[in-house]
Amino acid sequence: MVDAVIFAVPFFVLFVVIEALSFHFAPDDDERGYELRDAATSMTMGAGSQVVGFVWKFASIFVYAAAYKFLAPFDLDVVENAAIASSPWLIAAVIIGLFFADDLAYYWFHRGHHRIRVLWASHVVHHSSQYYNFTTALRQSWTPMTTLPFWLPLALIGFPPWLIFLQQSISLGYQFFLHTERVDKLWRPVEAVMNTPSHHRVHHGSDDQYLDKNYGGILIIWDRAFRTFEPEGARVTYGLTRNIETFNPLRVAFHEYAAIWRDVIHARSWRARAGYVFGPPGWGAEQTGSR
Repeated sequence: MVDAVIFAVPFFVLFVVIEALSFHFAPDDDERGYELRDAATSMTMGAGSQVVGFVWKFASIFVYAAAYKFLAPFDLDVVENAAIASSPWLIAAVIIGLFFADDLAYYWFHRGHHRIRVLWASHVVHHSSQYYNFTTALRQSWTPMTTLPFWLPLALIGFPPWLIFLQQSISLGYQFFLHTERVDKLWRPVEAVMNTPSHHRVHHGSDDQYLDKNYGGILIIWDRAFRTFEPEGARVTYGLTRNIETFNPLRVAFHEYAAIWRDVIHARSWRARAGYVFGPPGWGAEQTGSR
């Protein structure tokens, strides 16, 4: 099991310090910058997610390993499969194939976690900050169990679990650097293909024009293909449409689950109960949760 994110943590902290100092020495009135309590909450959420995620990977790896070993029609292990390991061209083909397969899986994972409320209850943590800086990237869920189904097809194809986890870590490492206001739009060909800070600022917007847009991980091509792309225009308002106004990590982690429970127990029909759990965030005029 390979988790490159663990090894990248010192570099993440270093870039947080560099970015914070850049706001101190070169402030920009159009950028929100840092707020100490918010940043501390984000980093606490990040630390907690690593602890929970480490434990969860031990459970999920068994599912992926079983799918890979007993159900996959191919063996795409670039180390253990001698036929692949002996050919640089086949190794490259597997790695490139995994890159695109992982990024597509991330797109649907991300989109599903915005459109199904019980999944949104996990992902909302990442959107709960009203600031947008490198610490926002660290504000991660403490309930990662919802990730497993979206990458299971990769194991069923024949990618070994260790390679899937490695590519996930690489993707998350790339996405860390998307969470900044300090980088403007990049060269147009890059913006056309890659997910960039500009594209991801849109994704973190609570403005009507930006809701449910730009789900991509490393690439933005999936959003263009599936018509969920929105370019950055008007200044982005970060956070939720109904902000939770708390720095308490427990409330940040579980507030939407509590809101779902309140809505379910007060619902007057089973249809409404199902809607509150499996409908999109905002389903039902009286919904009490965040969006």
